Amino acid sequence: MRIDVLTLFPEFVDSIKEYSIIKRAIDEEKFTLNTINIRDFSKNKHKKVDDYSYGGGPGMVMTPQPLADCIESVKTENSFLVYLSPRGKKLTAKTSKSLASYEHLILLCGHYEGIDQRIIDLYVDQEISIGDYVLTGGELAAMVLIDSVSRMIPGVLGNKESADIESFEDNLLEYDQYTRPEDFRGMKVPSVLLSGNHKKIEEYRKESSFQRTLENRPDLLKNKK
Repeated sequence: MRIDVLTLFPEFVDSIKEYSIIKRAIDEEKFTLNTINIRDFSKNKHKKVDDYSYGGGPGMVMTPQPLADCIESVKTENSFLVYLSPRGKKLTAKTSKSLASYEHLILLCGHYEGIDQRIIDLYVDQEISIGDYVLTGGELAAMVLIDSVSRMIPGVLGNKESADIESFEDNLLEYDQYTRPEDFRGMKVPSVLLSGNHKKIEEYRKESSFQRTLENRPDLLKNKK
């Protein structure tokens, strides 16, 4: 899989290449991650990429020319283009899994008050939001999406079950986890986890997942079949 990020701040996005699972996955060629500077495509002599909004408004809007040229420099018939936007559909585990199936993913990061709507109409396949709040730019959202999607790429986690049992699978949060020591400040690991009875452990974890979901995200249970 190839991921191209179109951004005004490539160095910011590039930083995630050097850490943890993403770095290992890139080193092992599970996927490639490239950043392209939108400003490089501006035909304005000052490399300007924004202008005032028609109809008035509080801020500037990214102009279509550099965006279109930047997109066309990487887009192919196999590309799927995502625009990170607070008005997009909320990112979910299901969405990440779907995006991980594409051969080429393009992530477009907006800034200022957004981008010219004609770019969205011409090129964008899906608008995605990482939550009900507004960020200064799309870079942080793109990095969140890259992290989430990369975990769904076969071989990245090393164990298929690692992705299958994480939070939000089957509309449930992940069960409680414990490690050594068995007794920490008087708080003991649940005895069932020490029993070696795999059936009982599985039942305990299902109940733990349900309880955490009920406490913290009851809205997910409405979608559970």
